[in-house]
Amino acid sequence: MNKISLSDGEWKLMNILWEKSPLTILGLTEAARPETGWTKATVNMMINRLVEKGAVRIDSSERTKRVHPLLDRDDAVVQEAKSTLERIKTGGLGLLISTMAQDCRLSDEEIDELARILKEGSKN
Repeated sequence: MNKISLSDGEWKLMNILWEKSPLTILGLTEAARPETGWTKATVNMMINRLVEKGAVRIDSSERTKRVHPLLDRDDAVVQEAKSTLERIKTGGLGLLISTMAQDCRLSDEEIDELARILKEGSKN
């Protein structure tokens, strides 16, 4: 798994692509516009950056180019989580989980999943 660091804006585009790929640049712009207000030129520039990073590819075999994600969503989330934990070491994992639980208002299902993950982690 290659380490690919995504900016906040790139995460927005990747989340759309993971949900609805492949998309044209215009389709991606329209999907992102309600949240971002970005123009086609902005989206195109960001897609070019994602291509350079190896996160997406552009299929030019059809009349209209289509953008496909190359980066797996789960891999990206794992990379981001590890990077975040490395940056905030000083507070400790307990503080991170406590903050997440309080500020994110975890559902009962999410709490059960977190408990399961922690139990599995303690066995390893």
